[in-house]
Amino acid sequence: MNSHPKSNLDWINQIDWLREEARALDFGDIRVSDTDLSQAGPKLREWLDAGCHGDMNYMSEHAHLREDPAELYAGTIRVLTVRMDYLPDNSEMRTAVDWRQKEMQKLDDGSEAVIATYARGRDYHKVLRNRLQTLADRIESKIGSFGYRVFVDSGPVMEVELAQKSGLGWRGKHTLLLNREAGSMFFLGEILVDVPFPVDPPISSHCGECSACIDICPTQAITGPYQLDARRCISYLTIESKAAIPVELRTLMGNRVYGCDDCQLACPWNKFAQLSKVPDFLPRHHLDHVSLLDLWSWSEEQFLSRHEGSPIRRIGYEAWQRNLAVGMGNALRSKSVSEEEKQLIADALQGRLESSSPLVLEHIEWALEYNLSQ
Repeated sequence: MNSHPKSNLDWINQIDWLREEARALDFGDIRVSDTDLSQAGPKLREWLDAGCHGDMNYMSEHAHLREDPAELYAGTIRVLTVRMDYLPDNSEMRTAVDWRQKEMQKLDDGSEAVIATYARGRDYHKVLRNRLQTLADRIESKIGSFGYRVFVDSGPVMEVELAQKSGLGWRGKHTLLLNREAGSMFFLGEILVDVPFPVDPPISSHCGECSACIDICPTQAITGPYQLDARRCISYLTIESKAAIPVELRTLMGNRVYGCDDCQLACPWNKFAQLSKVPDFLPRHHLDHVSLLDLWSWSEEQFLSRHEGSPIRRIGYEAWQRNLAVGMGNALRSKSVSEEEKQLIADALQGRLESSSPLVLEHIEWALEYNLSQ
């Protein structure tokens, strides 16, 4: 562990400086928590024991590390948690009276492919990690050598729990972090440090009796306040799962082909979501307005090249096609899609019957079942 002159520093003033530096790097806020997660550990184990994590085995394999940040980096006594807003600063968002309504309208057009807002631009892992590393470098220049480790959704860190402890926000009933000034449309990142920064107090919840996020979930994955069964969640099904999507959930997915924002779109606090100052989060390849047919036409080479530097690339071409096949099957069942477009969709699906993997083929055949029965 590196040493540094901790005892000679006025830590209260360092916090003011730290917040200024964080904002200069386009972080919306930065807060400090201790490392005590003893309250959260039993809830995590109960959730894992119920199997709600699905095939995300890494969550159960490293559960003990999640409960103690010091196990991830020896000497850790504080966690710096940052938020970075990701709502794209483009003309559509700037001119919207309520950006959530524009996003909801996309769900009503069965021929459009809906991709979660966070995934339309560059991969947030790299963007946040680079800026957190820069922040760590600036801290080192200020206070001298210190021990730290940076995390961006990249290790067994209970980031929402730590962010809640630090006062960065409160946990909403959809299990995401909520902030009065920024809703939930932001990424979280952490720096585990051996520096005794003053701890920020947590804030109270402001969800009240609201159950909008629970009520709107297409697959009823939010089984109760603060309870999520990932196995039913569209984000899990389209991103984390590599298996066939359960038949009973396919029609409920609609045209959501990568992730799902519904619980966030329904949340009243997201009316206050902040536009991002980071150009990396602007949509690429028209992913904010693109048809299912356009995306289906991409070859594997086009998928890999166009999603270079995108979080979408990690799911691979097979899962991408699986998701699109479900969306196209739902388009064939949709009253909002013209008969002419339905024919184009059916033809495009049939064109891949001979060349698709068994996984994708299963979803194509399901998609075409409805069309053939008409």
